[in-house]
Amino acid sequence: MSSLEEPLSFDKLPSMGSLDRRFSSGSCRPRGEDMGMGARWIEGNRCSTSNSCSEDTEDYMGDAFLWGRKSRETRGNSFSWRSLSLGRNHTTYGNHDKCTGVKRSKIVNGMPNHVKIVEVGPRDGLQNEKNMVPTHIKVELIQRLVSAGLSVVEATSFVSPKWVPQLSDAKDVMKAVCHVDSARLPVLTPNLKGFEAAIEAGAKDIAVFASASESFSKSNINCSIDESLVRYRAVVAAAKNLSIPVRGYVSCVVGCPVEGPIPPAKVAYVAKELYDMGCYEISLGDTIGTGTPGTVMPMLEAVMAVVPVEKLAVHFHDTYGQSLPNILVSLQMGISTLDSSVAGLGGCPYAKGASGNVATEDVVYMLHGIGITTNVDLEKLLSAGEFICKHLGRLSGSKTAIALGRATYDTCNAV
Repeated sequence: MSSLEEPLSFDKLPSMGSLDRRFSSGSCRPRGEDMGMGARWIEGNRCSTSNSCSEDTEDYMGDAFLWGRKSRETRGNSFSWRSLSLGRNHTTYGNHDKCTGVKRSKIVNGMPNHVKIVEVGPRDGLQNEKNMVPTHIKVELIQRLVSAGLSVVEATSFVSPKWVPQLSDAKDVMKAVCHVDSARLPVLTPNLKGFEAAIEAGAKDIAVFASASESFSKSNINCSIDESLVRYRAVVAAAKNLSIPVRGYVSCVVGCPVEGPIPPAKVAYVAKELYDMGCYEISLGDTIGTGTPGTVMPMLEAVMAVVPVEKLAVHFHDTYGQSLPNILVSLQMGISTLDSSVAGLGGCPYAKGASGNVATEDVVYMLHGIGITTNVDLEKLLSAGEFICKHLGRLSGSKTAIALGRATYDTCNAV
């Protein structure tokens, strides 16, 4: 997630390796034309002559996932095979002499048909870069991401340049992209001063940031959780007066680098406070990436008890490689908004070893692979990731980009 004020120095925090140990942790290989997006590799029978296969699902998980029962009943069990195209528009499979007869299980039927992706790369992904990224590179990255079909791209953060120098050009970035009307471009505003600067620069969508960990809140924004909520109530009230929508973030929803595991009830408390003050959406962030499906599920259950599921989003860092499993279980529980960062950019400055956000390319690949639409053009998204990685002089953090050969770069030719 973000650094809003003075970062807590590394020498004051344990490394990821010393964190509390209490953190918990059948398909066939595709062939031929199946090697693309993997959309047909859920689980089921293979047929070699038929153009369609049975969609009987009675032998699956039954009612094991009770939270999906209502959505399954309302949406029904129909399912069209999706193409493996890299583009945003899926098409129904045509005739194939050989096809993969995949049954859409009840678990998949309980997932949303469409997922909104909130791209956080230009802000959360770049804020911790040591070398300054030129303003025009940030602007072009945002434009490329919007062109790829991402409907929400977090543009920048109006925080003190003393503590986050990489975002000291927030005003210039916002003025360059505020005319974009094909996507929402929220900016982070930690206080009224930041809010006023954002509005002056042309921001039409803002976000506020709270923590479920007292230690993290005090180190990150120099105040307690309750003090931060008082601050944000003033920001949200000012935004309401101007009809500016406000998104709320909650960090450390599973674990904190200082406190260890965070009780789900604390997360639910902060999320409800943000929702009650008027945030249209609450993003739940596993800031240091220690979450697993086993710890994410009870956290989501606690939050969903006090905030409508359609108002929730999840934001996972991939420190232990658990982001995609965590996203999958979140989808099964009804979440339909996901935060991610192009090329897996980002990281947490408060815990050594904490890696970047889950890569948007990997999220899109997985979603398209199970028949969930995103309106994102994967080819253009890969190009955007390639663009920023060339400038940064590093390989992409996206496994999809690497697998498709879009993660190579020549440091001599870096922008």
